[in-house]
Amino acid sequence: MVRIQAENFSLDQIWQSGQCFRMVQVEHKESGDKEEARYEITAGQRYVEAVSFNGGCLLSCGEREFEDFWREYFDLDGDYGAYISRIDPKDKYLCQAARLGWGIRILRQGLWETLVSFLISQQNNIARIRRCIDNISRKYGERLVSEGGTIYWGFPKPEDLAGLEEDELMACNLGYRSKYVVRAARSVVSGEVDLDKVKGMSHREAKEELLKLFGVGEKVAECVCLFGLHHLEAFPVDTHIDQALEKHYRRGFPKRKYKGIQGVMQQYIFYYELHGDKGVCFVR
Repeated sequence: MVRIQAENFSLDQIWQSGQCFRMVQVEHKESGDKEEARYEITAGQRYVEAVSFNGGCLLSCGEREFEDFWREYFDLDGDYGAYISRIDPKDKYLCQAARLGWGIRILRQGLWETLVSFLISQQNNIARIRRCIDNISRKYGERLVSEGGTIYWGFPKPEDLAGLEEDELMACNLGYRSKYVVRAARSVVSGEVDLDKVKGMSHREAKEELLKLFGVGEKVAECVCLFGLHHLEAFPVDTHIDQALEKHYRRGFPKRKYKGIQGVMQQYIFYYELHGDKGVCFVR
């Protein structure tokens, strides 16, 4: 077991932030001022169980696996306290949003998995996105067993999906998004879009390359840049962000003020819009 106790880190907030879909809360309990939740987390071909509690969490992996993968995955070396300190104190809305979402970190997810996840996310809700991804993983991903004996499925590789008919993933409840995922897999397998090269590109270059893929528009490209490439300057605009901008930033969000961390600010706003004072709304 590895214990994570870091400033500005909350597994519960990350789970509810809408950036990843293979983190499953399997138990939650409260007792007085104590709160505890248990999660199963699959990332690519990796799996870990986690228990979060007030002040940190425990991971069911050894120190070596933690250092080799999970430390980077959770972006534990990022200084989110420094990011929050850059917020203009006159911006009461953003201060309040960061105060609520203090424990959110931008996960370092696999590029291919992130691309597929956000192709599926279009006009969809988080619960259904999770089911869709679980469905395609169970049907086309590799069956794996954790060190603790838990059976799980790795995320399907482009080669696993490229040979499918365009509508074949409808059986996994993807609907019209089936053709987006299959065509993306074909583009990657054929070399039309080289994801390894995309990883080395600037935000602008990567976004242009991603927009070549069928089904990828502005919002999906920005989501992939932020959550799959860790381009913290990416600023995805969905319905929730658009509403917040309309209400609080009529002249546009001051991106220059937060150069290099605009995406972190976007996550605070997104989380606040979902969980602030209006209950949970899941459409991404």
